Amino acid sequence: MALPNGPVTTSSEAEAVLFDLVDVYDRAYEAAAAELSLSPAQACVLGRLDERRGMGALAEELGCDASNITQIVARLEALGLVTREPNPQDRRARLLTRTPRGDEINHRFATAFTFARTAVGRLSPDEQDQLTALLRKALG
Repeated sequence: MALPNGPVTTSSEAEAVLFDLVDVYDRAYEAAAAELSLSPAQACVLGRLDERRGMGALAEELGCDASNITQIVARLEALGLVTREPNPQDRRARLLTRTPRGDEINHRFATAFTFARTAVGRLSPDEQDQLTALLRKALG
């Protein structure tokens, strides 16, 4: 996962704090994944499989090349965390499903990755509402 490691020129204090937030979030995500011997990409893919999904749709959602998903899924499959099966509507395509062990690891990751819950928990309910509105506005 690419992390900003050097000075980043920002146009405002708000932009600088946003960069700091993203950096700390990424480091916490990476650490939670490492606790379970997963890469951040593996944890991300595993977390997106709450229901059976096509590999192509997953690649599109994550904004990456299908070959990247294939490599990540191959490692998750080797760990016994996901299965690939033919799509009944298109035998050339594969559907992904988490295994029971994959469900367990995903739950452990969700429990270990506390950054967002902890950060938001420092805010009052009114501040949380304000933050939500501001972030939605910033996201367009």
